[in-house]
Amino acid sequence: MNEELKEEIPRIIGKYSSGKAGPLLFVTGGIHGNEPSGVKALETVFKELEKTNPEIEGTIIGVAGNKKALNQNNRYIDEDLNRTWTKENIQSGVKDTHEKKEMFEIIGILKEYPESNFTKRYFLDCHTTSSPSLPYVSVQEVNDNDEWAHKFPTYIIRGFSDIITGDIDHYLSRTGMTGFVFEAGQHTDKTSVENHEGVIWLALKEACNLDLSQISTYPECVDRFAKKNAPPQKTFEIVYRHGLEDSDIFEMQPGYENFQKIEKGELLAKQNGNDVKSEWDAYIFMPLYQSQGNDGFFVVKEV
Repeated sequence: MNEELKEEIPRIIGKYSSGKAGPLLFVTGGIHGNEPSGVKALETVFKELEKTNPEIEGTIIGVAGNKKALNQNNRYIDEDLNRTWTKENIQSGVKDTHEKKEMFEIIGILKEYPESNFTKRYFLDCHTTSSPSLPYVSVQEVNDNDEWAHKFPTYIIRGFSDIITGDIDHYLSRTGMTGFVFEAGQHTDKTSVENHEGVIWLALKEACNLDLSQISTYPECVDRFAKKNAPPQKTFEIVYRHGLEDSDIFEMQPGYENFQKIEKGELLAKQNGNDVKSEWDAYIFMPLYQSQGNDGFFVVKEV
């Protein structure tokens, strides 16, 4: 079991409404099992909501992603849950891997909250990174996602879901929901939980008209993210993905962090004994420092 989590995680971490009509805020944490930060933040948020009982419009629900992987502190069991949400997989209905079973369970929960029951449906997918990172939003440029993302005070990355298919935010956007992925920092960094909690509170404010002053832990619960940890808002676009095959032997050069500047010709990694050098004067994004994963790194440029 994941030592970060005290007991086995239920699928539904929490649900809260004060009975008023309004939007749905659908928050997922732990889509990758070695990223418990979003789950822990959701537990804190729901404890505070039940304690203070503030008035909100609509409903917030918090859902655990890869339950089995979370309890084993593994990124996944059979395959990456954040690559399974393709049209083909969903249309087929086949549950031949553990992750597909979990995917269909989550889809089943979402079907209990149909569009017709809400004024709008929002999503927030909580993640962390293997390397040190400033918090950032990853947004797909469909629906009104980009406009929604720019209500939050941190770096914004466009284009990830256009390169990587099968991720949950791609699926949720296809269903007409508005939202983004929030990467809070490194897996084991305590500020990641602070950042996830802060962005969930801000999403409740923006989506469900929560008066944050009703929350007993305010303003610290938001300020730790918005004022202390988050960088000034900037927008970046992905210009390159360095993909890997399962058979590749890949090793990043040590010390790279998200949004670190790189120069053309700079040695970034070794792959199968060969040098991998930058072709850009830009920024490195999501350098791979874990054993599981097929994305070596990305290159981004500021818009």
